[in-house]
Amino acid sequence: MIKPYAKIIVKGSPISKSNFKLFNVNGRAILPYNSGKYHDRYALYEEEIAYECRSQNPGLVIEESLIALLKVYYKSKKRHPDTNNITKSIFDGIEKSGLIINDAQIRRLIIEEHYDQDYPRFELELFGESTYDMDYNVFKKTTMDEPINYSPPPNRKRSFKNTKKTSSFHEDHEHRVCEICQKSVSSSELISANKGTVMICKDCFNKLFK
Repeated sequence: MIKPYAKIIVKGSPISKSNFKLFNVNGRAILPYNSGKYHDRYALYEEEIAYECRSQNPGLVIEESLIALLKVYYKSKKRHPDTNNITKSIFDGIEKSGLIINDAQIRRLIIEEHYDQDYPRFELELFGESTYDMDYNVFKKTTMDEPINYSPPPNRKRSFKNTKKTSSFHEDHEHRVCEICQKSVSSSELISANKGTVMICKDCFNKLFK
């Protein structure tokens, strides 16, 4: 009988798939793999997960539905990806390894966020539902910890107080600077990446995939 349990530990701070997507002129998401540029980092990370998964669980294939316990350890308490978004990156790599058939097998998932400045990583345990079950227990602490407070994202702090500023904002966006060649290009010749925070001109975008 195949053991319906696996554990995977991958060193390094996890990354989010959404941060490495480019968008073509039609708004369709593209995930580069062999461009030789920064955006290839996600594909390499996915390959690293698959390699570690196979090395740590040789010959194991789990076909049944699963409970997943994911513990993520970041270097910093505040400067890190959205933990909810990194699950897609992790399970894509697990599926690619062949340890599971499809990430749809994950029917129940618990995510815990931790911090380890010296040893950032994620630890994932998979439990077959035919053998394992889980329950939830949230309780009040006897001693209150120091709260970890968060601020709104930088893009939500922008405000435009008068029509002149709004007008100049519109004019600035008629021409934007390409993040790669640093040339001023009209907005119609740009492709957005990383949820619109990075702009790349069409010429540089085409060079990435030559």
